[in-house]
Amino acid sequence: MSSDTAQVSSLPLPPMQYINFYTDENVRRNRAPLPPRPIHDSYSMFGHAFNADDTIIRSLESQGFRRLYPMHFERRRELKKLNHSLLVNFLDLLDLLVHCPDSPKRAEKVEDLSLLFIHIHHLLNEFRPHQARETLRVMMELQKRQRVETAMRFQKHLDKVQDILQNALQSLPDQNEIESNFKVPTDILDQMECNPMDSTNSDSCYELDRIMCNVIDNMR
Repeated sequence: MSSDTAQVSSLPLPPMQYINFYTDENVRRNRAPLPPRPIHDSYSMFGHAFNADDTIIRSLESQGFRRLYPMHFERRRELKKLNHSLLVNFLDLLDLLVHCPDSPKRAEKVEDLSLLFIHIHHLLNEFRPHQARETLRVMMELQKRQRVETAMRFQKHLDKVQDILQNALQSLPDQNEIESNFKVPTDILDQMECNPMDSTNSDSCYELDRIMCNVIDNMR
């Protein structure tokens, strides 16, 4: 075979080789491979044919296996019975291998063991929906608990901020007190009006500075 011949594999490429197709440049230029199209008919997986319309957990009869337990049953009890049957058949197989290794019953025991394992596997698979629901329930409870804890922390911070604002508002002076501090003493103005001659002789800037100093002292 020449080196130029393209090698085609029935298996998918390794993950890293597949991921390398999805670089930023390939995605920006629309060169990345498109996702696989949805399957609407039959497909093959692990050497077995499946139909897209089949249920997730197919019955034993549809898979070509003989049912060992009734249609209406309790899974826990049937699993215990299958486990006991599996142990008994395994001991019978060991007894055959010791005493009659060439007996045709050996193949029958192997088939019985295989059928028991298939039934156990099938019953365990029927627990998958219940397991998925329980897993989802636990995840939702965890998310709910985290959100409640986050909301409680936010509420504590909000209460703390409200207390700080309330204390700041209470520490502010009264409006009447502020207005009184800004008022100019009337006795000084009356004195200036009564003695206009003195005020003309004195420095007016000095009088205004003294008034402002008094206002500032009253504000302290």
